[in-house]
Amino acid sequence: MSEKFAADTSRRSVRQWALGLLILLIGLTIAHFGVTLFLLSDLGSDTFTVLVQGLADVIGISIGTCHVIVLVILVALMLIFTRGYVKPGTVVCAVCGGWIIDFFLWAFGDSVGSASPLWLRVILMCVGCIVLAFGMSVVIQSRSGTGPNDLIAIIASDTLGKKLHLQFRWVRLLCDVIFVAVGWALGGVVGAGTIVAAFLTGPVVQFFLPISDRIIGFFMKDDPARAEGQADEAKDKSVPHDGDSECIDGGVKGR
Repeated sequence: MSEKFAADTSRRSVRQWALGLLILLIGLTIAHFGVTLFLLSDLGSDTFTVLVQGLADVIGISIGTCHVIVLVILVALMLIFTRGYVKPGTVVCAVCGGWIIDFFLWAFGDSVGSASPLWLRVILMCVGCIVLAFGMSVVIQSRSGTGPNDLIAIIASDTLGKKLHLQFRWVRLLCDVIFVAVGWALGGVVGAGTIVAAFLTGPVVQFFLPISDRIIGFFMKDDPARAEGQADEAKDKSVPHDGDSECIDGGVKGR
């Protein structure tokens, strides 16, 4: 079964939107604390940053400038070709993410680095990936939007993943591998941490999604977007996926 993350938020009230964006910001802060731990380990950058590094090297611009350009292009393409994915929270993620990382690096940057024991850096890398994944699951389940780079895997999961009956973790893993492969081919830096992130982030996000949904549901019980998401998931469960039957006129008919 694949999870469907796009939801109609048009019926949300101002209060529900405010709460949803607050939860998203909390999840974003958690996720970027995980990114900070990952960076402090100095064992390689995350998968999307490898792609950005490669593109920046080919074009001849800074990584930060390239990152902004790529995100703007992604948002534009998603607005044109998809529906229900780009939300106010997408802008929040794009604008606030860098500042949150900068704050955590300023606060903890002198505590751990390349001179630290390898065992400590490995622990930081693994913990960082897990914290990042949990934060991402909170952002996703807030149904208020998510970063343009993370939306790639989400959109792919809702489309190709649903057709091929692939769970989100496998779709995310495939996207991460593509980011790393293309970025490395263009000159991006790949380390041990990059490989760990590519194979660990997706499955851990998958694990945390139902947990985050229950936590957020406690605070947003009356959220129409959340109710729609649950209805879609229940409908998806009720439809057979083994290819032995098909739906006709609301019923299921064997082939």
